[in-house]
Amino acid sequence: GFELQFRLGPTLQGKPVTVYTNYPASGEVFDRHKFRTLSWHNPTGKEDDSDKYCKLDLQISGSYQYYFSLGNEKSGGGYIVVDPILRVGADNHVLPLDCVTLQTYLAKCLGPFHEWEERLKVAKETGYNMIHFTPLQKLGLSRSCYSLADQLEVNPEFSNHNKKCTWSDIGALVEKLKNEWNMLCITDVVYNHTATNSEWLRMHPECGYNLVNSPHLKPAWVLDRALWHLTGMVADGKCIAKGVPPLIENDQHLNCLRKIIYEDIYPKIKLWEFFQVDVNKAVQQFKTLLTQGKMGTKSDPNQHLQILQDPDYRRFGCTVDMNIALATFIPHSNGPAAIEECCNWFRKRIEELNAEQYRQTSHHQEQAVNCLVGTVVYERIACNGPKLGPISRKHPLVTRYFTYPFKELTVEEEETMIHQPDKACYFMAHNGWVMGDDPLRNFAEPGSNVYLRRELICWGDSVKLRYGNKPEDCPYLWEHMKKYTEITAKYFHGVRLDNCHSTPIHVAEYMLDTARKLRADLYVVAELFTGNEELDNIFVNRLGITSLIRGRLAVCVVSFQQEIIDDMLFPRTAVCYLALLHMVQLHMKFEFIMQLRPQGVVVFISQSSSYLLKFVFLQISVVSEERFYAKWNPAAHLTSGEVNFQTGILAGRLAINRLHQELGAKGFNQARSEDQVDEDIVAVTRHCPNTHQSVVAVCRTAFRDPKTCFYSKEVPEMCIPGKIDEVVLEARTIERSASPYKKDLHFINGLPNFTIELREHIQIKDSKIIKQAGTAIKGPNEFVQEIEFERLTPGSVIVFRVSLDPKAQEAVGVLRNHLVQFSSHFKSGSLPDDHSAPILKTPFSSIASKLTLAELNQVLYRCEAEEQEDGGGCYNIPNWSPLKYAGLQG
Repeated sequence: GFELQFRLGPTLQGKPVTVYTNYPASGEVFDRHKFRTLSWHNPTGKEDDSDKYCKLDLQISGSYQYYFSLGNEKSGGGYIVVDPILRVGADNHVLPLDCVTLQTYLAKCLGPFHEWEERLKVAKETGYNMIHFTPLQKLGLSRSCYSLADQLEVNPEFSNHNKKCTWSDIGALVEKLKNEWNMLCITDVVYNHTATNSEWLRMHPECGYNLVNSPHLKPAWVLDRALWHLTGMVADGKCIAKGVPPLIENDQHLNCLRKIIYEDIYPKIKLWEFFQVDVNKAVQQFKTLLTQGKMGTKSDPNQHLQILQDPDYRRFGCTVDMNIALATFIPHSNGPAAIEECCNWFRKRIEELNAEQYRQTSHHQEQAVNCLVGTVVYERIACNGPKLGPISRKHPLVTRYFTYPFKELTVEEEETMIHQPDKACYFMAHNGWVMGDDPLRNFAEPGSNVYLRRELICWGDSVKLRYGNKPEDCPYLWEHMKKYTEITAKYFHGVRLDNCHSTPIHVAEYMLDTARKLRADLYVVAELFTGNEELDNIFVNRLGITSLIRGRLAVCVVSFQQEIIDDMLFPRTAVCYLALLHMVQLHMKFEFIMQLRPQGVVVFISQSSSYLLKFVFLQISVVSEERFYAKWNPAAHLTSGEVNFQTGILAGRLAINRLHQELGAKGFNQARSEDQVDEDIVAVTRHCPNTHQSVVAVCRTAFRDPKTCFYSKEVPEMCIPGKIDEVVLEARTIERSASPYKKDLHFINGLPNFTIELREHIQIKDSKIIKQAGTAIKGPNEFVQEIEFERLTPGSVIVFRVSLDPKAQEAVGVLRNHLVQFSSHFKSGSLPDDHSAPILKTPFSSIASKLTLAELNQVLYRCEAEEQEDGGGCYNIPNWSPLKYAGLQG
């Protein structure tokens, strides 16, 4: 619905500029690689570079490119991201992006398909307008929600003996939720890995990084197998004598483990040999060439002898450039003695090069040991780790980096298979992620040593997929994933790009183009951990991402592509950084229920789409959780597996969902960054520039257990500028008498002994959290209310609605009334001006149209000296400084 204009900057005026874009012309289908020329419009009818423009009428959401050229030379360009328009209800009314409140469901925990509605109704009743399903496809052996055995098949667990669940059934439910519940549905697309037991992968091993198409991984595979055999020895108690029992508990065990790897494993597998030259063979070849009288030439005098890596990665398979060798080591005669002396010098240089390869491999091995020990510490010893217990084949020393589908042999026997293509093609690299890595670099490609250095945080249930640079590089994989994308786009309103930072960006680009052909207004959410805002922008621009999900230790919400004016953020795209989601996905645990209420409000009050998982006491693991979600039952008496507004914090969820949607719908589109009142108290402000009304949320978190940790009873006073109209809501997490928490064996359940005390739309005098509120006038025009808290206990929140003081509010309304002639958006919040001067009743365009050019110059732009010639000067702002220019420019 926007018109986008391209206008010439001063440096381009008077030059032959042409603008190109791949945004399709009306009636044409989008082709990312097809660019067209935009024509120039001259509003005055004359050729005027200061006034002409190209334009695009933006009617299709997605990511598009433009560039401009001077003559035949490309001079610059960029991306155009057009946000989708989301619609819900039978009447297809618009759901603004800033109003999205989204609830995630682990699909496997929804149970048989015929029970889904009763479980999803919990989200409907608590005010959500979007549901995110984790993948609905057939799962792999690990049962992880994100390890898919078949991207095209519905999970058979959703079927029952009477009825098979199909994509059409799921699509019908999605449409029902949209039309009758006013809820949209999105689901994940997982492009960068597949389950190790995917049947199609066995038929098409070229789709993974195997030892045939990626022979550079052979040394890492040998190390991986050696570590697997070490797992067996430790598990069987064969390393106890060397100081490593099956249960690793302390630094002494870790040091002994290091010693075993350095003294027993590395000397046995000799990884450096994969990077070295066979000295005797190379010297013999060199000697033969010298004897034949061969002479070498260097194309570059600075060329030095270097090891050329064997592309098949065989032991001692590397070579050197004999042409450079012959040009470097030249005998002083053709006699046997001179040739022998020359060969000795050549031998010495090869040995030096081999020694350098040994040192380089040693550095990799040192890093591998450090990473391995770090993993063991986290998984076995660390307080915040999973504490996996004794080493076993089920819980090995470290996760395996490669698949091995054959009978277990000795390390030496297994190594013979890496040079047999019919077997080596099934040794495939697992996927994972690398801390702090460049997301635009593929860590499985040649040139990366991530697998050899054991730097991958590995998912042992999934194989990393190898797309290449274009569909022709791996036709089956691209076609398979294209069908997967088409199914998703056909039945769902949006997608969540799982592991977006590890998905090759050109692959995601191609797949999203496919999806948007089927669903133009596709809502795109991305899980993006780049650690760099510039890299974020690359992904956002190229993929047309609408919302981001990012994990942080605390919840913080800001936007990318923002301007900061008077400390106010002007977000242009909905973004959500939410640790709560990924704490669960990374199998971490919330220690205290108390923190959830205020942190949730921080997210919901912020200027972003809100994306929450259910809050429960124990972790919900995407791998091991098998219990079902509870069903909605409005009746007073609940049985196991049922919830209503008396359960936990559900009533509070409804209140903050309503508030979030109201703020988005009413134009509260400026968000003041968090004010840290003290270490536990945070204030967040949403502001409406039309009405100059604000909503301020004050949250007291509880990251430490209030029962065992000290929290000050002295809460700092707060000064809130403006007049507090009402307390929108106040909520406190409270403990009630109930039986203690017991994990339900069949249903995901929360803490029965915690609930919230919630009150909505009350006056300050009726608040139970505020002790008193006073009024202070800080200056002639500044109206401030001072708040003194009484019961802002840990795990509580209060939200104020604040207006300007009445006189200022009236003045703003009058100003907006006079500005309506320039833009219709000033109508909102405008007030009639019954006492305005007659000149203000004349439209500005009418006045300006009568000005001569000289008068127009005076109105627009004059410096101090020009003004003084007429006996005036530039405006002087009291307590500040004179303006540099007079007129509207000033």
